[in-house]
Amino acid sequence: MSRLPAVSVIVATYNRAELLCETIDSILQQRFQDYELIVVDDGSMDNTRAVVEGFGSRIRYYYQENSGPS
Repeated sequence: MSRLPAVSVIVATYNRAELLCETIDSILQQRFQDYELIVVDDGSMDNTRAVVEGFGSRIRYYYQENSGPS
C-alpha cells in the first residue's frame, strides 16, 4: 500500500490558464516535496486542461461543470 503525501495542495481555477502555468511552476519548485498537487477546474472554457496536461502525471486534474461562485 502506498503512503499518502503529508500535504495536499489544491488549486481551484476557472478560465485562468494564463496564470495557471506560473502557479503550478511555483508549487513544483518548492523544496518541500512530500505533497500531492490537485487542480480543480470549475468548467473552464479556455485551455486550462492542456496547461495541466503539459505538466504530466505529477498533477491530479479534476474537471466539473461550472457551479458558479463558491
